[in-house]
Amino acid sequence: MKMATVRTGRGGLVSWCLYDWANSAFPTVITTFVFAAYFTQAVAPSPETGTALWGEAMALAGLIIALASPALGAIADQGGRRKPWLAAFTALCVVATASLWWVSPQPGAVPLALLALVLGTVGVELASVFYNAMLPDLVTKGRYGRLSGWGWGIGYAGGLACLVVALFGLVQADPPPFGLRKADAEHVRATAPLVALWFAVFALPLFLFTPDTPCTGMPAGQAVRRGLASLMATVRNVRRHRQIARFLVARIFYIDGLNTLFAFGGIYAAGTFGMDIAEIIRFGIAMNVTAGLGAFAFGWFDDRVGPKATIVVSLLGLILLGGGLLVVETKAWFWTLGLPLGLFVGPAQSASRSLMAHLAPEELRTEMFGLFALSGKITAFAGPAILGWVTVVSGSQRWGMATILVSLVIGLAILLPVSVDKR
Repeated sequence: MKMATVRTGRGGLVSWCLYDWANSAFPTVITTFVFAAYFTQAVAPSPETGTALWGEAMALAGLIIALASPALGAIADQGGRRKPWLAAFTALCVVATASLWWVSPQPGAVPLALLALVLGTVGVELASVFYNAMLPDLVTKGRYGRLSGWGWGIGYAGGLACLVVALFGLVQADPPPFGLRKADAEHVRATAPLVALWFAVFALPLFLFTPDTPCTGMPAGQAVRRGLASLMATVRNVRRHRQIARFLVARIFYIDGLNTLFAFGGIYAAGTFGMDIAEIIRFGIAMNVTAGLGAFAFGWFDDRVGPKATIVVSLLGLILLGGGLLVVETKAWFWTLGLPLGLFVGPAQSASRSLMAHLAPEELRTEMFGLFALSGKITAFAGPAILGWVTVVSGSQRWGMATILVSLVIGLAILLPVSVDKR
């Protein structure tokens, strides 16, 4: 089945990119810089226990995403439309995130925090399957890199903007607005409903102005049967998609490293360098600036040189700067190496999306982006679990974070032989 081409004006493209602005608030504020640190420092019985519990919850969410995304993508390809799926999982993330408001600073709130974290992560990641699959229908191949890069760049700007609001409007406000009580950490907990509202409001333009592929008219039951059959056929005939398979295996490793870095970056800054939540947010703001600049700049590099070369350069930068962050001792050096590291975070992700858009057969795009999501989550339990285990055994967050570099190096080595059709 060949997917229909959709006409997309400037407003539709901007609205598509704006969804990146919307969904970036969740990983930036909730899973990386603010709520992760709040959970380990104020909710869990101890920072070490909190780190382990947070890692286990992220691993569970990753397993759910890995199991569901390929099948859902294959079913959506048969039905044609992607927006209904995108709306459903966006709503799941918004509701789960808003519920984090009730996570008070006491161990009794741990189950609610972890449940909301799992549901929110599942929602935002499964929504991305259908969001990413829209990319090849919106522009020609020669512009995949730029549109993907612009989306990621705008996403980092969105994460930055939400962090600024969280920092100056809530966490550091004195007195906190709306009668929020610092004694109950309400000024920190309020960042969760802020993210939920942010996501809901800024996701809306995509649903209003960005065109969707037409509905095929296939009944839901038939779409499910054909979608699952298509997925099984793809798995059985993996040799026909050898380069895609090799790329996805490489991505399993390097995205696992990046996901683990996002999940534990704020925890590492707090535990090893003694940074409080306000300092972590300031670092997050600065890093989002460099990451956004990198995503924008490398978007042009992607279209001119190719997405594979962009990923290789990005991974090399991440490995070199990441290694430095494991040995430095002072906050000054943490800032010095951490900010330029951000330049390579965005391009590694953006160019991966662009490369998948180049490699995916037109009639299997959402299915392939489901496998793309699978490659980012199939071992999501491994990265956080290994990091947590090494941290506990060694008694050092540095040794735990070192496992991230191993994942990046393995991913780079597997990616190098991937052949991309330059046409």
